[in-house]
Amino acid sequence: MSTLLNNLDVFTTGFRTTIVLFLVSGFFALILGTVVGAMRVSPIPALRASGTVYVNVVRNTPLTLVMFFFAFGYPKLGLPEIDFTVSAIVALSLYTASYVAEVLRSGVNTVPVGQAEAARAIGLPFTQTLTLIVLPQAFRSVLPPLFSVLIALLKNTTVAAGFSVYEAGAIRAYLAERGEPALIVLLWVAFFFVVLVLILAQLQRYFEKKWKVAR
Repeated sequence: MSTLLNNLDVFTTGFRTTIVLFLVSGFFALILGTVVGAMRVSPIPALRASGTVYVNVVRNTPLTLVMFFFAFGYPKLGLPEIDFTVSAIVALSLYTASYVAEVLRSGVNTVPVGQAEAARAIGLPFTQTLTLIVLPQAFRSVLPPLFSVLIALLKNTTVAAGFSVYEAGAIRAYLAERGEPALIVLLWVAFFFVVLVLILAQLQRYFEKKWKVAR
């Protein structure tokens, strides 16, 4: 307990950054993932192909390499400068979006085809059919795997510690300089991650129960 209390400032700063990375990256990943997922089921071949290429390329690239590109490759492109935290958010968002897209695509496939056909029969275009009829049902059907993706995102934020982002994954390195025992520090970090994951699990159960009643 003394390790935690004596270094509360380090733990607070590290996990605050972790939560910010998770929330911001999760927000953008859900938006981009929904767009890419819609492209994957689009009737337009070019959109389907673009969505497929994005998912296959990004999902099969290690997150460390994606982070490495934004930390060291992006500055050499002559584009506007961004700090390491923003780079980590962009990398996490792009990477996680590929998984969100696949989860949503599987959810879209669970919606009866007849509902989309009925929507087209009354004159709704593909965009309205997708946003008003298909996606709301798809989101409900894929809550467990979608939250699994978000939990993976939470844990993936620790990769940012290797690219000068002061978050939970970097706590051990900072406290090693203060002479704190590495094992105790890692146990506390693991404990707080378990707490955060349990909170996400509770949210998952809440939304599952709420939307099940709404049906």
